[in-house]
Amino acid sequence: MRYLQLDFMRGIAIILMVVFHFCFDLNNFHFININIYNGTFWHLFRFIILTLFLLCVGISLTLANPYGVNFHKALKRFVILIVLASFISLASYLIFPKSWIYFGVLHFIACASLLALIFVRFSWFNLFLGTAILGLYFSDVINMHWLYNSLHEALHLPKYTEDLVSLFPWFGVVLIGMFIGKKGLYLFALKENKYTHVTAYLGKHSLLIYMLHQPLLFGLTAGANYLLH
Repeated sequence: MRYLQLDFMRGIAIILMVVFHFCFDLNNFHFININIYNGTFWHLFRFIILTLFLLCVGISLTLANPYGVNFHKALKRFVILIVLASFISLASYLIFPKSWIYFGVLHFIACASLLALIFVRFSWFNLFLGTAILGLYFSDVINMHWLYNSLHEALHLPKYTEDLVSLFPWFGVVLIGMFIGKKGLYLFALKENKYTHVTAYLGKHSLLIYMLHQPLLFGLTAGANYLLH
């Protein structure tokens, strides 16, 4: 069963993500000049996009496993996401060999979706743990720097990457999403009209749009750059 509110949330995240990546492409080919890597506005913009996506991941996990874990469905989803994430890693390596994506949003969602299965039966505990993870991360008590430091030489990981979604703090957001899903808090009042339905349609096909939009946008900006310069 699909919920308009959940697809609408995903749709908003997709729209914001397309805008973000289009600005990235324009900046990459010097059509505009913005501080997309270190600028406060762009950090906040990315934070909002990821938060929306990962809250939806948590909500969806509770809806997909209402009476216990469906391991067959979970494993199938994991394999699909890992294959797609591997494609993104390969494509980013070909385009940005010094900053390729080794653990981006799809890598994270694949791994977090399996780890989160341990918590599908909880509600308030997920809110407490998720909030604690966020608090400890932003207090600089926990982070994932140690894992990178131990693996970057052995795996030849780049010093910088075009997209990184680490376990902390983002798994905390997934757990909070699971609490929202358990309590039905995603069923907020939403007026149905052509705008909400179009946005929800985008959210319904978020994975397909995610995979196709950046090759299209990057190709268009690269082609325009070639023709103009």
